[in-house]
Amino acid sequence: MVRLSEKNSGIIRQFDIKKRNVRVGYYLLILVSCIMVIIALIPIIWIFLSGFKTLNEFVNESTFLPKTYDIKKFVKTWQLLKFGKYYLNSFYSVIGSVIFAVICNGLLAYGISKVRPSGSKLIFTLIMWSLMIPATTSIVPLFVNINKIGLQGTFIPLWLSMGANAFYVVLYKNFFDSIPQSLVEAARLDGCSELGIFFKIILPLSASINTVVVIYAINAAWSDFLLPYLVLNNSGFETVMVRLFQFRTSIATDVDVIRAIVFSIIPPVILFGIFQKYIMEGITQTGIKG
Repeated sequence: MVRLSEKNSGIIRQFDIKKRNVRVGYYLLILVSCIMVIIALIPIIWIFLSGFKTLNEFVNESTFLPKTYDIKKFVKTWQLLKFGKYYLNSFYSVIGSVIFAVICNGLLAYGISKVRPSGSKLIFTLIMWSLMIPATTSIVPLFVNINKIGLQGTFIPLWLSMGANAFYVVLYKNFFDSIPQSLVEAARLDGCSELGIFFKIILPLSASINTVVVIYAINAAWSDFLLPYLVLNNSGFETVMVRLFQFRTSIATDVDVIRAIVFSIIPPVILFGIFQKYIMEGITQTGIKG
């Protein structure tokens, strides 16, 4: 890590920090950032610490710190609620969602960006308009159609819904626009099919945006509740988030639910901590071009 006194690039450089007002503003910015981080972490820390409390301590005492730190309480809750099964169900949902998110949205974006058939501009305009429509407005007809074609109780509707995501299409389309059209034309002259161009040329060149979409898809599939609840409820394939809701009416106590919440947030927290650079990169890419 470069020390502040050695910085020669960025908004604040070495010679800027010598100015008193810049130095004061810089340290105030650091202080505000630290406060915001603490505020963001307090709920997570509170949930984790509450998991060590007994039911009586959780309900009747308002202390932030538990009296004891016995990890066996978390192990007991994991075994009581059979959480491993729902982790596995969420894993199946996430894997399928990631595959569909990359391939289906990528293919549509490739068609709009590189193939450009008649009406592609209209299609992209409709995709952009769809971003302004709340997803919950279509949940009723979507659920009715899922029942009519007999897909209720399976992961397929969750995978298909992730493969029809306007936001991912926009991400891919903006990135594919930066790939030289000459590469695609050269591949066509060599006799490569459009699918071959997509899988052999475009996808390998899109590693960075693929990483961003994969991260978004994992987080969305893991955290989704409404559609998995409607599709998978009482099927034996409930995901972690669906099962968390069901715990409230089961044999689980309030503290057991708190511990289950800890188990549910561990994967997203780890994912964000490792790949936060790529997540922020994806956010900036959506506003650079389009």
